[in-house]
Amino acid sequence: MEGTVTRVDGRVERGNRTRRSVLDRTVEIASVEGLEALSVGRLATELRLSKSGVFALFGSKEELQLATVREAGRVFAERVTRPVEEEPAGVARVWRLCELWLEYSRGRVFPGGCFFCEVIAEFDARTGPVHDAVVRAQRDWTAYLERTIAAAGDAGELRAGTDVPQLAFELLALMETANMVSVLHDEESSYRRARVGIATRLKAVAVDPGRVPEVP
Repeated sequence: MEGTVTRVDGRVERGNRTRRSVLDRTVEIASVEGLEALSVGRLATELRLSKSGVFALFGSKEELQLATVREAGRVFAERVTRPVEEEPAGVARVWRLCELWLEYSRGRVFPGGCFFCEVIAEFDARTGPVHDAVVRAQRDWTAYLERTIAAAGDAGELRAGTDVPQLAFELLALMETANMVSVLHDEESSYRRARVGIATRLKAVAVDPGRVPEVP
C-alpha cells in the first residue's frame, strides 16, 4: 500500500510541475499575443511535452485560457496587492499601490506589459466564460483600489467630499495609459509621466499633501 501511495503521489507531483511549467509559458504568450494564441499543440512543442499530456491537464482550450487568467491573477496579487496589505491605511498606501502597479508593468513581469490590459482588449466585446473571468479580474482590481482609497478617507487623510470611484478611475487611466504607451513605443518615459499625474491628483485630495512623495 505504501509503495502504491508513493507512486500516486509522485505522479501527482509530476503533474503539478508540468501544469506549473505550462502556465508559466501561457501567461507569457497571452500577455503578448492574447489568449487565442494558446494551443495544446504549440505548448506541447515548445515545452517538449506530449499533446495528450497537456490536454489531460486542462481538458479544453477554454479551460486552458481560464487557468491562464487565474494564474495571471495570482502573479498580479503577489506583485501588486499583497505587498501593501500590512501597510497602514492612508494616502501613502494608495501611492504605494500605484507604484507597485507601475513597477509590475515597467519591470515586464509579463513580457507584454500588463497581462490584463492585453486580454481585456482581446475579450472586451465577447461573451462567454473567458470574458466573464476577465471582467471579474478587472472588477476585483478596481474594487481593491477603491477600497484602498476609501480607507485613506476613513483614516482622515482625504479631503471631505472626495469622490472615491472617480479618483480610482483617474488613477487607473494614468497607469493603464503608461503601460500602453510603453509597450507600444518600447520606452519608459510614460511611467514617470504617470507618477507625476498620480502624485498631482493625490496631493489635490490629501489633507496633508506632504504625505505624497515628490516625483524626481
